[in-house]
Amino acid sequence: MTFRIDELAPGKKVYFASDFHLGVPDAESSLAREKKIVRWLEMAQQDAAAILLLGDIFDFWFEYKHAIPKGYIRLQGKLAELTDAGLPVLFFTGNHDMWMFDYFPQELNIPIIREPISTKIGPKTFYIGHGDGLGPGDHTYKVLKKVFDNRLCQWLFARIHPNTGIGIANMWSRKSRISNVKKDEEFFGEREWLVQYSQEVEQQQHHDYYIFGHRHLPLEMPIGEKAQYVNLGEWVNFCTYGVYDGEKMELKTFEG
Repeated sequence: MTFRIDELAPGKKVYFASDFHLGVPDAESSLAREKKIVRWLEMAQQDAAAILLLGDIFDFWFEYKHAIPKGYIRLQGKLAELTDAGLPVLFFTGNHDMWMFDYFPQELNIPIIREPISTKIGPKTFYIGHGDGLGPGDHTYKVLKKVFDNRLCQWLFARIHPNTGIGIANMWSRKSRISNVKKDEEFFGEREWLVQYSQEVEQQQHHDYYIFGHRHLPLEMPIGEKAQYVNLGEWVNFCTYGVYDGEKMELKTFEG
């Protein structure tokens, strides 16, 4: 997937958000969060040149050939409205919604991106991804990700009836990290694994900004002297997002 914006029109911005985790911790709070996300999209569309969603938008998503998880219709409807109007929307898969296949591209005209990308937006260079499986540590998840990415394993799961498969996954979601952690996650400073990963990439190729989700803690940190790491946080507790106006990248909180 190739994405770049060589020049932002005056007054236009690029918006970034991740880790909505729709579906948890319960239907009522998820619905309220979904409506808030739609209000954020309505705000962003007023001056957006593009909207990038960096994964874990859903706490669970698996596409069967003729079925998808029910719900989230307000978000899907709003995204369809945006892309029908010609606004580019990109979806980076996360560890909770890596089983997205052709539904979003075919029905919503939203490309699916599965790996981090290096790209240019205006005069700045960006390295963008969800962030799962990157950097040191987390070896157990890295092994599981290879299993989850395996086409045979995906084919076998697809043989399970949706009522059973999605039911099992929803039960597992209730035990996920986002459902059980407090708002104040521990900050590891230079030991933040995505900061370490960004430093490694920066040694090979310069980027002005490293943009990730996954960590759940909104963060802005320098990478060397000329680069910045930004973690977008999440929407269960923080409702934070990133916006780039052609000159600088900022982390903001949506209060609407």
